[in-house]
Amino acid sequence: MDGLQKILNGIVQFKREDFEQHKELFHNLGTSQKPHTLFIACSDSRVDPNLITKTLPGELFIIRNIANLVPPYRATAEFVATTAAIEYAVVFLEVEHIIVCGHSNCGGCNACLRPPEYLEAAPHTKKWLELAHPVRDRVLETLSDNEPAAREWMMEQENVVEQLKHLLTYPYIREKVKAKKLTLDGLHYIIETGEELRKDSKKAIFSLETCDRSV
Repeated sequence: MDGLQKILNGIVQFKREDFEQHKELFHNLGTSQKPHTLFIACSDSRVDPNLITKTLPGELFIIRNIANLVPPYRATAEFVATTAAIEYAVVFLEVEHIIVCGHSNCGGCNACLRPPEYLEAAPHTKKWLELAHPVRDRVLETLSDNEPAAREWMMEQENVVEQLKHLLTYPYIREKVKAKKLTLDGLHYIIETGEELRKDSKKAIFSLETCDRSV
């Protein structure tokens, strides 16, 4: 079975099984949405926000892009697909939480650590990943060339920390966080083990233990 046919068959199966199981939920979602969380994740096909958080439709407002990046706030025509979605989630949907979720074996983070010519054939990707260059520079200064796995791991986690900082450059986010109407959180999802490491609220440290505590 090819990919397209699998999708078409899945649509039929969804209507017969999943939709019927949650029929009342979808009926209520037919006229409005009130997600509790804005979930900013990577576009990677191996990362499914609803699956890894066991949430149902209507709970998460999801933004996905290469390397789960958040452009710093500024009045510009650049990167508006991401910034407009952030604005809509916070200002209009009034989400209560924002989570930035990175993951292991991230192609975007890996590309940042490669020589500049690696992305010559992908100018839009190259431009987008410039947002992660400050993180890349810190990682390259900290770890040597003979530690590629450690570099990639550090890049993925430091990138989440950086995007949380970027979120606080948005005036409406900063105001809501200060008023305790909005929380920010960071996760690092390990694809091969299914573990989700949570960033410590006070330090740039990720651990499984903090993920087990209530938010």
